[in-house]
Amino acid sequence: MKDEIEVSEEEVDKLYKKLNREAEAGGYHLNPDVEHTKDLVRGILVNEKRYGYWNCPCRLSSGIKQDDLDIICPCDYRDPDLNDYGTCYCALYVSQAVLEGTQKLRSIPERRLPLQERQKARTKPAGAGTSSLPFPVWRCKVCGYLCARDEPPEVCPVCKAKKDRFELFM
Repeated sequence: MKDEIEVSEEEVDKLYKKLNREAEAGGYHLNPDVEHTKDLVRGILVNEKRYGYWNCPCRLSSGIKQDDLDIICPCDYRDPDLNDYGTCYCALYVSQAVLEGTQKLRSIPERRLPLQERQKARTKPAGAGTSSLPFPVWRCKVCGYLCARDEPPEVCPVCKAKKDRFELFM
């Protein structure tokens, strides 16, 4: 098939190792089913080649980065899903209990709002309640890291999410 995007096993292994290292350093865990996890990593790489960003491998991308910011891996829903279900939606990340086998994986309801509702939420006035501070406060939507400065950092120092994953904290 001409439109099929090729991803080498070397690329998958390299990203798998990087994600695993970063996950463990940040207090997270990749799914211990290595074959499943590498399939998800392959999906992330295909999406990166297709769209230019790490769209979650288990959700459909619009192809418009601004509309997909919430599902760039690690997605905005990872932490609430881990807290409530022991795994993220696609089961790339799992809780300690799942890792140890004391909690079983199960299906997870979709938290993502429809596009129109997400766009409406983005148009709310930013910075309410922070106007007396000398700098705007930025919040990483992935891990919750907060910083007060003119612009968000290029990369979150906690979870390594990119600058576009930050929002003005209200």
